[in-house]
Amino acid sequence: MKSMVIGGIILIIALLAGTYFAAGDAFNGDDYINSLAMLGAVAIITISVFVVLKYVNQMKNDTASGDLAEERWDGIGEYKNAVPTGWALAFIGTIVWMFWYFTVGYPINGFSQVGQWNEETLEYNAKFEKKWENPSDETLKAMGQSTFLVQCAPCHGVDAEGIAGKAHNLTKRISKEQVVYTIKNGANNLTTAYPAGMPPMMLTDEADINAVADYVAGGFKGTQPASFAACSSCHGDDGKGMEAVAPNIRAYDDSLVTAVLKNGKKGAIGSMPSFDGRLNDTQEKALATYLRSIGE
Repeated sequence: MKSMVIGGIILIIALLAGTYFAAGDAFNGDDYINSLAMLGAVAIITISVFVVLKYVNQMKNDTASGDLAEERWDGIGEYKNAVPTGWALAFIGTIVWMFWYFTVGYPINGFSQVGQWNEETLEYNAKFEKKWENPSDETLKAMGQSTFLVQCAPCHGVDAEGIAGKAHNLTKRISKEQVVYTIKNGANNLTTAYPAGMPPMMLTDEADINAVADYVAGGFKGTQPASFAACSSCHGDDGKGMEAVAPNIRAYDDSLVTAVLKNGKKGAIGSMPSFDGRLNDTQEKALATYLRSIGE
């Protein structure tokens, strides 16, 4: 037993030394919370080591005693011994310490850095919304460019020309490959703004598909192909879409950009994740304004 005690003391010293080595700098200030945490670590380490030593010694030397309960489970009985005094005191002490910690040691209604950060964030957001309630187009472009560089450039590139195999070129409204992919596969992922979606294969003839793709990707210039009638019933004859029915396929209008940001989008070269909650309404509008300004 003596050797176990000595070993336990050495283990306690080693664990405390490791704790101080890892987080010692935190205990050199005036913040009593850090000191309280260190005191808790000392108590937990010390109690844990000696409790383990006690029960290891009992398993080596003690024999079971007491009155067996009448119940048996597969021939195994259970002694009707009282709860160990030390365990009971530790259990009650933990409950008492919990109430002290939440009411006196570190009260739940006291100062909190997280709470302060949340309050300051809400205050800043309110000031931001008030300041930019009616921004000009130039302001929206500048704000949209900043938002784009932070949120969109990692995939679409700082010049918005896209990264091969990762995100498409935003300086062009839409490519022929994208139009063909959408016609053949449908587009049902902007359900928040356009719940009906677009079913696949509205056109089945390859010549019709290519004619529509060339017309849309070419900026609606030239003679409109007759097969575009399958698209105009929802997107409109001018391609500017219908609210809650189909998006604008002619320009990056506010509603389309907002729908893509909130829902994400699956396209010919991959999927864009949802940015819902990461941008406020003004930033979404600013991003749409910026994208229109760099388009062809």
